[in-house]
Amino acid sequence: MQRKLYPIFILTALLFFSNWKRPEQTWKEIDKGLFYSEFNSPVKSAFSDSKISILKIEPAYYKFSLVSAKEKNESAKTAKEWATDKKLIAVINAGMFLEDGKTNTGFMKNFNFINNSKLNSDNTITAFNRKDTTVPFAQIIDRECQSWDSLKEKYNSFTQGIRMIDCKQKNKWAQQDKKWSMVIIGKDKKGNMLFIFSRSPYTVHDFIDILLKLPIEIYNAQYLEGGPEASFYLDCKGTQVEKFGSYETGFNENDDNKQFWKIPNVIGISKK
Repeated sequence: MQRKLYPIFILTALLFFSNWKRPEQTWKEIDKGLFYSEFNSPVKSAFSDSKISILKIEPAYYKFSLVSAKEKNESAKTAKEWATDKKLIAVINAGMFLEDGKTNTGFMKNFNFINNSKLNSDNTITAFNRKDTTVPFAQIIDRECQSWDSLKEKYNSFTQGIRMIDCKQKNKWAQQDKKWSMVIIGKDKKGNMLFIFSRSPYTVHDFIDILLKLPIEIYNAQYLEGGPEASFYLDCKGTQVEKFGSYETGFNENDDNKQFWKIPNVIGISKK
């Protein structure tokens, strides 16, 4: 009797697990159109908590600002200081910068101010502050899927960076040994913008694979910054989050950083 029931038990179990679905991640609604969540990475890092912090923003309700120390000859500030100074409720890095400590590595323009006029080979450009209603409030332009020549006339603010996920949701970063904490910007399939942060270091290739597996419906993504300079700050309706990176291969190979680093260029949001 036991031998006859055992295959039935196995079949029942297989049917149960084949129909089982991973529960949806819970988002905390901070304000209308603004949601925050921390995801447990399915791949554990040797450092920190292996959590991925994501702020989901509906651009219809929030104004995006590109702030550059170079524009008004200001000093670099921490993400928290930029938020306080410019009255922003959330702030992340706007991209990597050159040795002068102020100039973005790729094209960066904010209305009439040009931080860097050079368009390099990087294939993604985050764009916002649209000029008309024929385009979304904000998006990540993929130069291999879209017409940059057309879209550059449609927005006032741009910051160029390395493409991580293309318009077909493909991982575009070659595998490497180096790993670091990181902050990136993404867009989901509904048009929401995503501020994404991980203190735990991963190779960028592996981190992209992790993001593609999370239940966030990510559409595309652009790299912003890594290591101890990676910053994420949020202060809205009683929810305050302060996240800063630490580990970076060949530079800061530890999890000891306990403070924000000063950065010259940031993306921030405020309520419309």
